[in-house]
Amino acid sequence: MRIDILTLFPEMFESPLSCSILKRAQDRGIVDIVLTNIRDFATDSYRKVDDKPYGGGPGMIMMPGPVFDCAEYAQKLSPEKGRVILLTPQGQKFNQEKAGQLSEERRLILIAGKYEGFDERIRIGLGAEQISIGDYVLSGGELAAMVIIDAVVRLLTGALGDEDSPKDDSFSQGLLEYPQYTRPEVFRGMKVPDILLSGDHKKIAEWRHQQAIERTKKSRPDLLKDGNKL
Repeated sequence: MRIDILTLFPEMFESPLSCSILKRAQDRGIVDIVLTNIRDFATDSYRKVDDKPYGGGPGMIMMPGPVFDCAEYAQKLSPEKGRVILLTPQGQKFNQEKAGQLSEERRLILIAGKYEGFDERIRIGLGAEQISIGDYVLSGGELAAMVIIDAVVRLLTGALGDEDSPKDDSFSQGLLEYPQYTRPEVFRGMKVPDILLSGDHKKIAEWRHQQAIERTKKSRPDLLKDGNKL
């Protein structure tokens, strides 16, 4: 997979992309992540990429020119046409299902906005999909892009040490993940459930599934209301 990130602040990605799973996935050639600075496509000496909104209102809006030019430039960097995504609070809420869908793409182009948002013609003209990572407002789309990249890349074949790891993650089966334990067997008076020490894999699987249901009922009952099967 190739992921292009269009941003005003490429330096924000240096640390996240150079650590842990994301670094290993890049080193193994599983994903190629390319940063392009939108400001490089400004046309004036001040490298201006934003302006006041027509009709009045607070803040500044991302201008269409630099974003269009940057996106068109990025598309030409690879023969594989990219799925263009705007990171914006107006978008569809990101979840594990969406992460799975995006992980099947060969190329993504993520556009991280800043200020009060994008000129609407950017969405229309680029045919961009809008995605939000939650019902809150960030200072820009960079953090949202990092969240999406991390969630998507870990689903790519070979990104994790154990290919079965994502299957039991919270939300993967419509439920929160069951409780997990490791050594020591007893810690500060808290003991690992006997069932996990039994060696009976069938009963362990049944226990884990029931625990996942109970945890979901308690912490995220809305997931069950959405029609997920128990």
